[in-house]
Amino acid sequence: MAVLEKGNITIHTENIFPIIKKSLYTDHEIFLRELISNAADAITKRKMAKMAGESSVDVPDGEIIIDVNKEKKQLSITDNGIGMTADEIKKYINQVAFSSAEEFIQKYGKDANDLIGHFGLGFYSAFMVATHVEINTLSCKDSAEAVHWSCDGSPEFQLSASDKTSIGTTITLTMMDEETEYLESQRIRQLVKTYSDFMPVAIRFEGEQINKQRAIWKESPQNLTDEDYLEFYRYLYPFQEDPLLWVHLNTDYPFLLNGILYFPKLRPDIDVTKGQIKLFCNQVFVSDHCEEVIPEFLMPLRGVVDSTDIPLNVSRSALTNHRTVRRISDYIAKKVGDRLKSLYNESYSDYVKSWEDVGTFVKYGSIRDEKFKKQVEDILIYRTTHQPETAVTTPKVEVQGNDGDVWEDVKSEDTQATSTAPYTTLKDYLERNKEKHENRVFYCTDPSTQGTYIELYKNQGLEVLYMDSFIDTNYFIPFLEQEYSDVKFSRVDSELDQSLVEDDKASEIVDPNTNKTRGDVVKELFEKAIGKPKVNIKTQSIKSAETAATPPAMVLLPEAMRRLQEMTAMMQQTTMQFPEDHVLMINLSHPLIENIYQLSQGSIIQADGKASNQETIDMMCQHVYDLALMAQKAFDAEGMKAFVERSNQVLTRLTQK
Repeated sequence: MAVLEKGNITIHTENIFPIIKKSLYTDHEIFLRELISNAADAITKRKMAKMAGESSVDVPDGEIIIDVNKEKKQLSITDNGIGMTADEIKKYINQVAFSSAEEFIQKYGKDANDLIGHFGLGFYSAFMVATHVEINTLSCKDSAEAVHWSCDGSPEFQLSASDKTSIGTTITLTMMDEETEYLESQRIRQLVKTYSDFMPVAIRFEGEQINKQRAIWKESPQNLTDEDYLEFYRYLYPFQEDPLLWVHLNTDYPFLLNGILYFPKLRPDIDVTKGQIKLFCNQVFVSDHCEEVIPEFLMPLRGVVDSTDIPLNVSRSALTNHRTVRRISDYIAKKVGDRLKSLYNESYSDYVKSWEDVGTFVKYGSIRDEKFKKQVEDILIYRTTHQPETAVTTPKVEVQGNDGDVWEDVKSEDTQATSTAPYTTLKDYLERNKEKHENRVFYCTDPSTQGTYIELYKNQGLEVLYMDSFIDTNYFIPFLEQEYSDVKFSRVDSELDQSLVEDDKASEIVDPNTNKTRGDVVKELFEKAIGKPKVNIKTQSIKSAETAATPPAMVLLPEAMRRLQEMTAMMQQTTMQFPEDHVLMINLSHPLIENIYQLSQGSIIQADGKASNQETIDMMCQHVYDLALMAQKAFDAEGMKAFVERSNQVLTRLTQK
């Protein structure tokens, strides 16, 4: 083989290869991504050269072939792209400081932005894993001659004539002993699936195509069905529940961006700070860390973002702080907001179904992003105790399904609530209740432990909002109070609204013998029985058509004090301890409280100054207090033991003849 030229590679340092091997690239496996990207780039260039009239040879369907020779420890990547002449090799391979893509873009116009990789530093990533690299190439230009280039990892190269007869390029790597894992079939397939699965060119290995090839995020949304989106999601995230909804990103101004973002169902153990969105550059996988591109509050989303305008470092694995990145982030947030508003307006029932998971994104985004908050502030919804007529009267309608023999339940799209979970906006809540309690919002955070309080409010016609997600208590309610400074938020167990309490004239009558009212006597009975000075005991009468249906006593936690303790516990990363300072509200209208009062009035004072049935009264008062506490918190082992023992004693005394 005649040697055409020998020489040194033009570089700006004594030897670039140690830098490539130790510093430029951190993950050795990306060499295959770079070489495949360059091969796909060459295939695109050949099509463009044909259209420009630089080649008279027909362009075949592009393909990239990977071959392995374990005996020789060689890996080769062959494409049927544009190929190179000897002069082009000198310019694009030997002069490392230059890249062919910039000149190519200038020559053929903006369409060349579709190029995936560049010859240059991407090609030299091969020297991370190879002791020897060869290029065997034939240009598609008429009358071009095939050439062979080789380099052993030093600045020296050799350029020779080649006997290659097919247009395109073959790059052959002789692998280092410690890098022979890249000769294994499974490793090659895994790398292609990871980095090059959606390349627009078929990649063949061991006689079969091993890449998926179809990148639906590059297609028009009008040409895609719901099943297309779902199938793609299942391919990216196998063994996961189907997503709630998705957003298709597609813009070419002021930057080029394509992608699909999915809202997944949120599991309790999900790490909302860890992203699962895959970043691509022209269908080549770059990274699954998109913190700079995706707004923080959308990190739990899944899917794909693809852009050639996102600035990457030379290894395409790190983003830089750049104005374009910030603009892309703003665009993504806006598109998500638009999608949610569209769903709210066009299919409210679907919006409600997905709110339990989507709501977390929306609330967090409202707190973190002022622009996003403006977009979604009118579509923030809250589950409510309010029961609109449509929630009860909407009939079930069945129609024949698309398959002809499947019957489906059709729900009204404009129904603003369902029978099991009606929702409302804050604006509607305030408007609906302004006559009863203007600019005041009653809410609960735990429907199970606060069930007694919720029922009390409902029975008096007062509406309660369920704000029971993890983001509500410590973050979103304070945020809403800042946004609506004239609105006061009160948890149902913080205090009793005056509309729930009635004047009990009997309890206000002063006994001339003791100079005490009935309320005073009941308060003293409970203070003595409980023996906790920090418990503030109050007596009131709760309104109810059936007094026995109301609780005999309720433990109330003042809003400001409870929030302070919750915030302190959160900052110290501890569980909030039930506060010793709390209010025990005794319901004077309840029959049990009246019976305890009458029991105390019928007592005989003994020689020691104690009432004859004082022990029974104390146990009953303590039992009432325990029942009120149980509606607020779970007892520890000692507390539960004492409660059970006291319950048995109370029952024993009540059954004695």
